[in-house]
Amino acid sequence: MLRTALVTGVTLVAALLPHGPAPLPARLADTGGGSQLITAVAPAPGSTTGRVIWWERWAGRWHEAGSAPARFGANGLTEGTTRTQGTNTTPTGLYELPYAFGIRRAPAGTGPAYRRVSADSWWCQDNASAQYNRWVEPLPADCAPGEAEHLVTYEKQYAHALVIGFNYDRPVRGRGAGIFLHVNGKGATAGCVSVPERAMRAILRWADPGRRPHIAIGTESGDLAVTRY
Repeated sequence: MLRTALVTGVTLVAALLPHGPAPLPARLADTGGGSQLITAVAPAPGSTTGRVIWWERWAGRWHEAGSAPARFGANGLTEGTTRTQGTNTTPTGLYELPYAFGIRRAPAGTGPAYRRVSADSWWCQDNASAQYNRWVEPLPADCAPGEAEHLVTYEKQYAHALVIGFNYDRPVRGRGAGIFLHVNGKGATAGCVSVPERAMRAILRWADPGRRPHIAIGTESGDLAVTRY
């Protein structure tokens, strides 16, 4: 859901800089209102690598629960509200994490709702379809196969994944579809955030829907605006 809070790039990105005594989430203008947060930070807009850290808040402070190297879009990162589909860029912003999915069984202890991928599972990215930016099963007639991801064919990347709520609740055609946090493939992504499989499994076990986890995606360079979704 697109929310009303608008966080300037200066506010968020300055907060992402790895300095100062306070933990990174404590320096963000907005963390989603819950007590769990994933931060995915790249050194600069054109970077294809960076770091993911997952945090939890207890006793009034944010504490690091785990971290892993991250990969981003092949063309780096860009502002989520002005992103264009097909640009191989990762959208910056603060997003909800609606549910998890995977080709493999959910790791023991997985917190989020988890949907298993089957041979009929697709993610529709067809701008003309009523099911734009949605999981569909089977592929509907108004979603062209060439404009959809057949999830089962991404055996490594979609072994386990979390849906990132970019352009999700009220999709804007042409902005982009199918942005996930998933397992690393061979290199940079088409716009998703990816981490090693061990880290992805750890995140699924750590995430607790009752604590309203979000993901904040940004850079250290300070030139990207970020809208909260």
